[in-house]
Amino acid sequence: MRAFLIILDGVGIGELPDADEYGDVGSNTIGNLACYFNGLKLPWFQKLGLGNLLNVKGVAPVKDPMASYGKMSLASPGKDTMTGHWEMTGIVLKRPFPIFSNGFPQEIISHFESLIGRPTLGNKAASGTEIIKELGKEHISTGYPIVYTSADSVFQLAAHEDIVPLETLYKWCKIAREKVFVGKYQLGRVIARPFKGESGNFYRTNNRKDFAVKPPADNLLVFLARKGHNVVSIGKIYDIFSGEGITAHYPASGNENVMKEIVNALAQVDEGLVFANLNDFDTLYGHRNDPEGFYKALKHFDGYIPLLYDLLQESDVLIISADHGCDPTFVGTDHTREFVPLFVLSPSLARISLGWRKTYCDVAQSIAQWFGYMNFNSGSNFLPS
Repeated sequence: MRAFLIILDGVGIGELPDADEYGDVGSNTIGNLACYFNGLKLPWFQKLGLGNLLNVKGVAPVKDPMASYGKMSLASPGKDTMTGHWEMTGIVLKRPFPIFSNGFPQEIISHFESLIGRPTLGNKAASGTEIIKELGKEHISTGYPIVYTSADSVFQLAAHEDIVPLETLYKWCKIAREKVFVGKYQLGRVIARPFKGESGNFYRTNNRKDFAVKPPADNLLVFLARKGHNVVSIGKIYDIFSGEGITAHYPASGNENVMKEIVNALAQVDEGLVFANLNDFDTLYGHRNDPEGFYKALKHFDGYIPLLYDLLQESDVLIISADHGCDPTFVGTDHTREFVPLFVLSPSLARISLGWRKTYCDVAQSIAQWFGYMNFNSGSNFLPS
């Protein structure tokens, strides 16, 4: 038995009923993209049933979709990456991870600076590429690391690899994770953001490293691993779960490389769960208000859908969904609190409408039951007979 769970990071399909509490009324990542381009051409998403879920210009409903289709809403408060992914493994948060949209309080910054023995630069919400463009030259002349945050619950620390060795940058991030962001300030992730290049031509390297808070132990990944199943992560999944319950990891970066690893896993992993995240939608395009890039990434994944389906075995299930919205046409650069699509493909399952699932935990319960466990602790099974 195998289950494949692919997360299209930031691909939402319309505002949730409580979107007004988050300033997200009017957000609709797919719907607004269709308006922006006066229609989308996504033939395989159309065959999955995207047009049956949402009024998308250019993507009409189909009579007989190749997948079961539905939509999900987040039961947890918030709209960040970790909250969405954790809920898909059965964890509903009672309160959101803290977000510091105006920068971190001075007491946090002062504490961190005292622990690493030097001042910092920045301390504001910013694009990672823009802030190194703005402060990279000063960082090189002073050796002070650049602190910034985003719409996620993150403390990001940027430093030039020729000025601050990677081992030192990782050490500073570990200090922040273990000694600064605890208690009431326990945010989701501390992220090392190394870069290289010269002033006017700085670029981030692939040596990013995330230091995430550990998830509760009663999640699907730990549950399956304890039962003796393979739990394979691809892309940023390992960091989101701090490696908990993961038995093998493929640290691919970028949608194309992640897709190649997914295809490899379909050919090579003989049993268990494969959990992958396609992050470019969110990081490269949603947060940068880049509709053209977002649409290009959607078309890129659309082209992979028939290959994924052809590689499925009779005893496989493939679930495609998202963790939140990140509407590149919407005001600001934050995540957007939206419904997310839900597509289920398997040669052995009937194809039906899955309706509106009120929690992402239904993913966890459905995968647990796919492996024969009827008593997982949350959610309800949506897999058709």
